[in-house]
Amino acid sequence: MSYDGYFDEMTAADGKVRPHYQPVADWIATTPPERMRQMRDAANMLFHRVGITFAVYGDEGGAERLIPFDMLPHVIPRHEWNHLEAGLRQRVRALNAFLHDVYHGQEILRSGTIPPERVLANKLYQPAMAGIDVPGGIYAHIAGIDLVRAGAGEYYVLEDNLRTPSGVSYMLEDRKMMMRLVPELFARQKVAPVEHYPDLLLDTLRAVAPAPQQMGIELVEGADLFVDDGTVYMRTTRGPQRVDVVYRRIDDDFLDPTVFRADSVLGVPGLVDAYRRGRVALCNAVGTGIADDKSIYPFVPDMIRFYLGETPLLNNVPTWQLRRKEDLEYTLAHLEELVVKEVHGSGGYGMLIGPTSTEREREAYRLRILDQPDAFISQPTLALSTCPIFVDEGIAPRHIDLRPFVLSGKEIVMCPGGLTRVALREGSLVVNSSQGGGTKDTWVLD
Repeated sequence: MSYDGYFDEMTAADGKVRPHYQPVADWIATTPPERMRQMRDAANMLFHRVGITFAVYGDEGGAERLIPFDMLPHVIPRHEWNHLEAGLRQRVRALNAFLHDVYHGQEILRSGTIPPERVLANKLYQPAMAGIDVPGGIYAHIAGIDLVRAGAGEYYVLEDNLRTPSGVSYMLEDRKMMMRLVPELFARQKVAPVEHYPDLLLDTLRAVAPAPQQMGIELVEGADLFVDDGTVYMRTTRGPQRVDVVYRRIDDDFLDPTVFRADSVLGVPGLVDAYRRGRVALCNAVGTGIADDKSIYPFVPDMIRFYLGETPLLNNVPTWQLRRKEDLEYTLAHLEELVVKEVHGSGGYGMLIGPTSTEREREAYRLRILDQPDAFISQPTLALSTCPIFVDEGIAPRHIDLRPFVLSGKEIVMCPGGLTRVALREGSLVVNSSQGGGTKDTWVLD
């Protein structure tokens, strides 16, 4: 059931099923493989009907594909989740404090805790945000924090996603699918709910609205909005209707062609001016990308100490910054052992996974690193924990990570669990859906 050297989420080192996984193990033992195949086929049909798909970047056909879904849940006992939740709250508080600081007093830069050039010369730093007071001082209203488990079972933060974190719909649809397919499993134990996430999100958006309003939620494109005298409006059949909060799903560069990319047809001219005047809230705020850039990631524990005066509850993955001569030399000498990432990269693109790479791939990557060392970081190849999934041959272990979603409004809240992403290919450590990964439901047991 397990890979040698990896923490198995379901089975302990002595071969016994962990107590919080026992009902799932019993269900697996009593459910014929043919029944599981039927359930998997039913899930695919239902996802197709609902339209739960994802895009594969670089796919020449540009096709949308069905979300890869596995019916065996990732189960987390409550005491573990309580520790993760406390660490996530702490981390997001510090990240929001950092964002406010770098666009105002820049105390952390003046203290030398973070080299100023790491921020001010970074392409994700937005000078247009300097001095702008955002509602409640909150920049990252929705944060997706990627967690991995390695070694003997210790959790690490792999990545902070603060721009337009994705995956919430997968989390919600996976839970709906599981409740439809295996209601008997829910009856055997108390699984913490996630269905209230939309209500939590609505409360978060209301909390940052710049004026008293009656909340209505509309799905719009940039062309549906316009700005008049510093106020944002939506075009409707009943005439213009004021917009107080925009929950955006496009990157900074495309938001406002008068401030960022002039060729953008996705954004709204004048949106940033309305934002500066405090007449509209943007979730997440412009400029949050500087806090989730991989060159800033190594400094998040320092942010927690600097702004909160606390010891970090969740550890970073050890990281080498290739702008440093000694880190560069170490990385180049150990490429076959390390994972190397572009500091501005996302979605699993542009990485080198040393242990699974060829000599030719490493040499090509070496040239890229030497050409621009400060564009890369490197990390050890973590032995990500494994979780059982259903494959054609039966039950098999695959590597996973976890993305909880943290909402910051009047207070910091989150649904128990989050989105578990799974590397469907045997031996693969890449869990991104765009690169062959899938998803599964995450259960926090009360």
